[in-house]
Amino acid sequence: MSGKLYIVPTPIGNLQDITFRAVEVLKNVDIILAEDTRQTKKLTSHYQIDKPLWSHHKFNEHQATASLIEKLRGGATFALVSDGGTPGISDPGFFLVRACIENQIEVTTLPGAVAFVPALINSGFPSDKFLFIGFLPHKKGRKTILEGIAQEKQTVILYESPHRIVKTLEQIVQYIGPETAVAISRELTKTFEENLRGTANELLNHFKKHKPKGEFVLVIGREN
Repeated sequence: MSGKLYIVPTPIGNLQDITFRAVEVLKNVDIILAEDTRQTKKLTSHYQIDKPLWSHHKFNEHQATASLIEKLRGGATFALVSDGGTPGISDPGFFLVRACIENQIEVTTLPGAVAFVPALINSGFPSDKFLFIGFLPHKKGRKTILEGIAQEKQTVILYESPHRIVKTLEQIVQYIGPETAVAISRELTKTFEENLRGTANELLNHFKKHKPKGEFVLVIGREN
């Protein structure tokens, strides 16, 4: 009898942002697959979850999947978690889920934390239709994607790191326009959470004066 894979969202900052069901699942599976075992250990220690942690991240997921599928087919139960948020959303997860489906192994995805949803609602931009892009490519393809966003009629959401936020805002100014309405959420659910709104040019000038810190969600308004 085949086992089961659970996709378990974890807090993006505040450790209380986890469901009772997620904690229960983590306590009852055989193995927890973690993007960074050191980060997940903080969560499991906090909730007194005593389960083996195996490393599963973007650098080893292709090589590790065949072995995991074999164990799942043998009846093992795994929970896949990322460092924060829902696995598969700009984090490892898709490849293993697809392999499970191809091998008729049951997959259950729990609802839970994901960074772009609170950022989208905080923005005040229309949320009935939106385009989630995640992280832009570091080099090749950035210009094409940004030029495509300029033609969009729906709200667009990007993830960005503190090292590239200024570059991304510069390119939004260049390819979409300096008066483009942008909302930025930084360090969501954490002590220093910050939500900023303004034009692309205004926010670019802000981060040129204030050193960017933390992880960012950019929400780009496309209202005409």
